Amino acid sequence: MSNTPSTEPQPSYVKLAMRNMVRKGGTSLKHFALTAVGLLSLLVGLAYLTH
Repeated sequence: MSNTPSTEPQPSYVKLAMRNMVRKGGTSLKHFALTAVGLLSLLVGLAYLTH
């Protein structure tokens, strides 16, 4: 993983996303959990239908 040089004007998107996630704490965790449950149920549903 390479570090971006300090002369770059814009901050890294990963750092911005991490800072936003830390600041919003519970909301992003809830959204992540909902997304994970939705994807899992979609995969289980597709596996059931194609069985």
